[in-house]
Amino acid sequence: MPRSSTASKRPASSLLGRLARELAARAAEAGLRRYQDSPALFVQECIAWEPGEGPTDYQLEILEQLPRHRRVAVRGPHGLGKTSLAAWLILWFALTRDGQDWKIPCTASAWRQLTHYLFPELRKWARRLRWEVLGRPAFEEGRELLQLSLKLSTGEAFAVASDTPALIEGAHADHLFYVLDEGKSIPAATFDAAEGAFASGECYALAISTPGEPQGRFYDIHARKPGLDDWWTRWVTLSECIAAGLVNPEWAEQRKAQWGEESAVYQNRVAGQFASSEESGMIPLSWVEAANERWQALQESGEWGPFLRCGVDVARGGEDRTVIALRYGQAIRELRRFSRQDTMQTTGHVAGILTAHGGTAVVDVIGIGAGVVDKLREDGRSVEAFNASQATQYRDISGELAFTNKRSAAWWRLRELLDPANGHGLALPPDDLLTGDLTAPHWQMTSGGKVQIESKDEIRKRLGRSTDDGDAVVMAFWEEPIPVYPPFRIARA
Repeated sequence: MPRSSTASKRPASSLLGRLARELAARAAEAGLRRYQDSPALFVQECIAWEPGEGPTDYQLEILEQLPRHRRVAVRGPHGLGKTSLAAWLILWFALTRDGQDWKIPCTASAWRQLTHYLFPELRKWARRLRWEVLGRPAFEEGRELLQLSLKLSTGEAFAVASDTPALIEGAHADHLFYVLDEGKSIPAATFDAAEGAFASGECYALAISTPGEPQGRFYDIHARKPGLDDWWTRWVTLSECIAAGLVNPEWAEQRKAQWGEESAVYQNRVAGQFASSEESGMIPLSWVEAANERWQALQESGEWGPFLRCGVDVARGGEDRTVIALRYGQAIRELRRFSRQDTMQTTGHVAGILTAHGGTAVVDVIGIGAGVVDKLREDGRSVEAFNASQATQYRDISGELAFTNKRSAAWWRLRELLDPANGHGLALPPDDLLTGDLTAPHWQMTSGGKVQIESKDEIRKRLGRSTDDGDAVVMAFWEEPIPVYPPFRIARA
C-alpha cells in the first residue's frame, strides 16, 4: 500500500523552492549586471522618484564619469547635493557587486559628517529603492542597514575616521570604493592610503567637498598638481545649483551682502571656489570651521564647563545690534542679539545673566556702553570696561609683536587661541553671522612695528555692516595681561 503523507512530498517541494530561489537570484543578478557600469542608469531607474524629481544634469554627469575615470573629485557650493550623490553611489556599488568580494570605506573630515549626514542620507535613499526592479527584498533594518554601515551577503559599506589612514589602507577586497566626504580637510596620508588599492583589483574613489583654503590634497587634485592628473575633477558652479533648484538665489545674494563677494567665506561656501583669508584676514576660515566642529561635539556631550564671562558689544544705533556672547570654559555656548535697546534694557539683560550664572561681563565702554558699565558697577556686578582705542602692554605668544591698541590686541589674542598649532581647542557656534564677522577684518603692520586691525568704521564702509558678533566674542576671550618686564640686572665691572 503506497504511503500518502506530506513527508513524502517535502523533498520535491523543497527542491522546487530552492530552484525557484536560484532562478530568481540569477534573474536579479542578470538585471543588476545591467547597472554594473552605469550608476547614472541605476539612479534613474532603481530609485522611486516623485513627479518633477530626479538627479540634476551635473549629478548625472558625475555619476557617468566615475566608471570611466575611477577617481572623481567634485567641489561646489553648499547645497549642491553632494551627500545624496555619495549615498546613491554607495547603494549602486553595494547592490551591483554583492555576491563578489567588495568593500566601501567611507571617511570624512569630521566624524559628525558620517554620523549625522552621510549615513542618515544613505538610509533615506535606501528606503526609496525600487526592489521590484532590483529583484531582491528590501534591506533588513538592524541586520543589513545599520547606523553606520550597510552589510550585505559578501561586503560592507562602513565609516572610518579620516585620521586613521592605516584603517583605510587595511581595507582589502576585489572590488573597492572609497568615499572621501568633505575632502578639503582630509589628510594627504588618507588619500595616499586609498591610492594604494588602485594597484590591483577594481577600485574607485569619490572625493567631494565644499572648497576651503588653497592647500591640502583635495586642493592639489583640483589644481592639477603633477602626479594627480589621473583624477577627473568637476567644479559645480553656483549658477548650475540655482538652475537645478537646489540653491535659493536669494540666499546667495544675502550671503554676498553679508560676507562680501571677495571674502573667503563667500568664495568657499557660495561660489564653490578655493580662497584664502590668511593673507590679509585676521582669522582664517578653516580655523573657525574647526572651532565649529568642536562646538558641535560639545553640544552633543553637554560638557560645556563653567560659565566664566560674557562679552557685550553695545549697539551704537542705526542697524547695529547689541550682542552678548556667553562663554563657558573655552567655548562660546550662545550668542544673544538685541535690536534698538536703550542702556537700561541692555543693563538688565547682562545683570540677569550674571545673576543666574555668576562670572564677569566684559563690556565695550565706548559710546553708550559707558552707561551700561556704570550701572552694572553701581549694582555691584563684576564688570570689566573694554576700551578698544586704549593702549595695551599685550604681546603676542612669541613676545615680539606689539599692538596699536586694545582692539588689535584682543583680536590677535582670539587668533592665537584659534590657531590649531597652539592647541587651545576653542569652540564657536556654527553661525553664519559670526563666521562672516571673524573672517572679515583685515590687519597690517604699522611703520612703528605694531599690529593694527581694521577699525569697525572701515569694515562698515567696506561691507556695509559692523562686526558686532565678532567683537562680542573677542571681548569674551579677552583678559588684560599683567605686564612682564625683564629682570633687573646689576652691571658687573
